[in-house]
Amino acid sequence: MAGKFVITKDRRGEFRFKLVASNGQTIAISEGYTTKAACVNGIDSVRKNAPGAAVEDDTLAAV
Repeated sequence: MAGKFVITKDRRGEFRFKLVASNGQTIAISEGYTTKAACVNGIDSVRKNAPGAAVEDDTLAAV
């Protein structure tokens, strides 16, 4: 089974999505959205922009 997006509503009434791996572990949680449509747009944006996204590791910066 592939991962999935799960839309929830938080205590403040905002919509959020979680990206859940096939093993049931939550990989990421979105910001809060005031409308469900905006939340769905956030999911669409992740789908569109994330494939092949580079990883930038800011922890390697000089101390």
